[in-house]
Amino acid sequence: MHGSFPSTGNNSVTHHCLRARMADDDDLPEALVQAGLHPELMPRHVAFVMDGNRRWAQARGLTTAEGHAAGAQALNKIVDLSSSWRIRVITLFAFSQENFKRPEEEVNCVMELIEQAIRDNLDLCVREGIRMHVIGDPSRRPASLQEAAREAEEMTKNNSRYHCIVATCYSGQWDIAQACRELATKAQDKLIRPEDIDEGMLAGHLATSVLGEFTCPDLVIRTSGEIRLSNFLLWQSAYSELYFTNTLWPDFGEDEFIKALKDFQSRERRFGQRKSSQTE
Repeated sequence: MHGSFPSTGNNSVTHHCLRARMADDDDLPEALVQAGLHPELMPRHVAFVMDGNRRWAQARGLTTAEGHAAGAQALNKIVDLSSSWRIRVITLFAFSQENFKRPEEEVNCVMELIEQAIRDNLDLCVREGIRMHVIGDPSRRPASLQEAAREAEEMTKNNSRYHCIVATCYSGQWDIAQACRELATKAQDKLIRPEDIDEGMLAGHLATSVLGEFTCPDLVIRTSGEIRLSNFLLWQSAYSELYFTNTLWPDFGEDEFIKALKDFQSRERRFGQRKSSQTE
C-alpha cells in the first residue's frame, strides 16, 4: 500500500515535513510579481478547507445544490491557478467523513459534483503534468466516484511536475488510524519491530505519503470565517501556517488567493525554534 519513509529517529518528522519550502522557478507570473510576491517564499504545498457553499447559496436565494455547483467551479479555478503559479501540490478537502451526517440528497449531490470535478480537471492534469490522487476511505465512496478516481490516478500516474490531492470521505483521525493499522499488521507479521515505529515511519503510511517530501502543507487556507481544521490533515498540518478568511468558497478566486499568499510570505516560519530576532 503506502510506501515508508526511511526512519531517522525521533527527528525524522522534521526531516520530512519541516524543511524550508522554496519555489523551483526564479520567476513568477506577472500577477504575482505585481502583488509583491517573492518566488523564494512561495509555498510548495497549499491545502484548502473549502467551506461556505450553502451560506453562499442561501444569501442569493439559491438551492444548496446550486451552491455546491458554484463551489465546484471555484475548485476548478484554483486547480488551474495553482499550476500556473508553480505551486507544486494542492490538497482539496472535498468531503469529510462527518459530512455523511447531512441529508442524503445533499450527500449524493456533492458526490456527483466531486466526480464531475475530477473528470473536468483530467485534461488539465494530463496537459500540465499534474498527478491526481484521491485520498480517503474508498469503501464509503459511490462506485462511479471510485471509478473516476481510479481512472484519474491511472491516467496521471506518470506525471510528477505537480500534484492535486482530492480528499473525499476523508478525516485526519481516520488517516492516522489506518496508518496505525498498517503498522500493527506489519509488526504482527514480523516485518517491523514495534520499537522501530517512530514519527517518520507513521508519516510514511498516511494517505498523503505518496507525496514524499511534500506530505505536509506549508499553508492551510480555510474559507467562510470558521476558525478550525475540522479533522483535516491533523498530523500533516502540525507546523503548517493557517490562514482563515471570511470569504465564502464560491467567491474565493485569484485576488483572495493572492491575499493568502502575501500573508503567508509575511510570516516567519520557526518550526518550534526561537524567533530569528531573539537571543539567549
